[in-house]
Amino acid sequence: MVLYSLVIPCFNESKNITLLLERINDYKKLHNFELILVNNGSNDDTKNLLQDISLKYKFLRIVEIKKNIGYGHGIIKGLKSSKGEVIGWTHADMQTDPIDVFKGFEIFRNLKNPQNLFVKGVRKKRKILDNFFSIGMSLIASIFLKTFLWDINAQPNLFHKKFFNKLNSLPNDFSLDLYLLYMARKQKLKIARFPVFFYDRKFGESSWNKGLKSKFIFIKRNFNYILKLSFS
Repeated sequence: MVLYSLVIPCFNESKNITLLLERINDYKKLHNFELILVNNGSNDDTKNLLQDISLKYKFLRIVEIKKNIGYGHGIIKGLKSSKGEVIGWTHADMQTDPIDVFKGFEIFRNLKNPQNLFVKGVRKKRKILDNFFSIGMSLIASIFLKTFLWDINAQPNLFHKKFFNKLNSLPNDFSLDLYLLYMARKQKLKIARFPVFFYDRKFGESSWNKGLKSKFIFIKRNFNYILKLSFS
């Protein structure tokens, strides 16, 4: 029986995948756990790598998406295929330690009503500019959506499968982080936050965060989605 499912979308993350799996495999509390790696339309050698290592790790399942239509789409596909009672996602870029996820899963243990809990990290040791944009986005979202939303894009995000199954019209892009946190607030779930340390990427480069221009594009898209949510 699977109790915990973790989804990690991978877009051209072949250099990080082996390190990611070794890190998770070294963790000694992998009972009733599955890891779902979503090859989200990668055009590097991610697909071949996943095929080669898929039999090495018993807790690993792979979901293939031929065409990348968004960060959120890959996560949604993975979450829909998950078998766990408590599910969630994090990033593949190793900027946060994947073991942080298990700290989040531990919060759900022995709860009488785990369906009423939403667990999310709070990023530490971030660059000043990144913190500035994150704080600004959090304030805008909180004001327009009239609920407290902080460090919206922090990882991991963990919640009960029943909460996820009640949602619809999930966004296929980075707005998914905002949508899930907002819906957790709206449905009056208890929000539990815990610190996760944020580091530079070990390998590769971000598919979207490539400077100030990309940050402003990201903010504009999120602001448009905030307006959409506020009028829905």
